[in-house]
Amino acid sequence: MTVDTTVPAPAAALVVLDDGNFSVQSAQLADYLQLPIVSDSGELPAYVLCYGAEGLALKQTGAKADGPVRVDFVSGTSAHRRIKGGGELIVKAVAGSKTRRPSVLDATAGLGRDAFVLANWGYPVTALERSPVVFSLLQDGLNRARAHGDLALQAVVGRIELLHEEAGAYLSSVASAPDVVVIDPMFPPSKKSALVKKDMRAFHYLVGPDHDSSQLLQAAYRVAVHRVVVKRPKKADYLAGEKPNLSIEGKAIRFDIYTKKAYGKA
Repeated sequence: MTVDTTVPAPAAALVVLDDGNFSVQSAQLADYLQLPIVSDSGELPAYVLCYGAEGLALKQTGAKADGPVRVDFVSGTSAHRRIKGGGELIVKAVAGSKTRRPSVLDATAGLGRDAFVLANWGYPVTALERSPVVFSLLQDGLNRARAHGDLALQAVVGRIELLHEEAGAYLSSVASAPDVVVIDPMFPPSKKSALVKKDMRAFHYLVGPDHDSSQLLQAAYRVAVHRVVVKRPKKADYLAGEKPNLSIEGKAIRFDIYTKKAYGKA
């Protein structure tokens, strides 16, 4: 398979802010993303990328700025879900058996939360992210987790293969069909969660609206061996108007499941 390694420009104005403490990493990131690098806090766009002691962050600027958006699998919510978490809706939606975890293609990885949950439950996950900025944030989080001394955490992230690719192109030429394809199309920010609101506001600024999720569902269904799982707001319409075979609902979200072939069948 030929992989397009061209890095597209972000959809909105962005710079890499270098405070002098992480100059090498900042310069490498600016070169990779083809972004300007600045060393002062003068006239800045709405968001900047910057390195700190806790890794790479996307920060909003201005007087009423949100907190930084970064990927952290070592501490916080991800660590709690890994160590203390109980039943996870996405695990129920992907299903399979304890003796054979199906392979999962996370077609819209974002900040990697669903991929991390699935990997924690033993699923091998290929995670795709087409935005070069979001990909860089996720790659930084995975690298910090791999470098951490927690062997259990290293095993979890070791089950995640991260690729900077557009899902439609990947699905059209994938050599080995995944058992399950998971799709999490971008949807409006939740009014009940400050964290989701912060992340989604940044995503909408960076990458703009999601125009191809309907086509992605069709492509995923053609390729997946067993099922396609689509994450939706609980009260949202079905993606592309396609009614799923079944849905699993939580308080705010649901997972629509489009089945093809039962597990265990050749």
